[in-house]
Amino acid sequence: MKLRESLGLTQRQIAEVVGVTDQTVSNWERGVNLPRLTPIQTAKLCQITRLSIEELAQLFNQ
Repeated sequence: MKLRESLGLTQRQIAEVVGVTDQTVSNWERGVNLPRLTPIQTAKLCQITRLSIEELAQLFNQ
């Protein structure tokens, strides 16, 4: 959530780029679910968040 907000993005914007619902993004941020993304979705999430795949993985492993 902090990263998304620092980039000025909404949950809906992330969801639209990745191809999931904004509720799914909310669940990720609250730790309810971990992302289950295809390689293309993962690449899109990396692109919009400006993170490498390694940095993205670290975020979800904290």
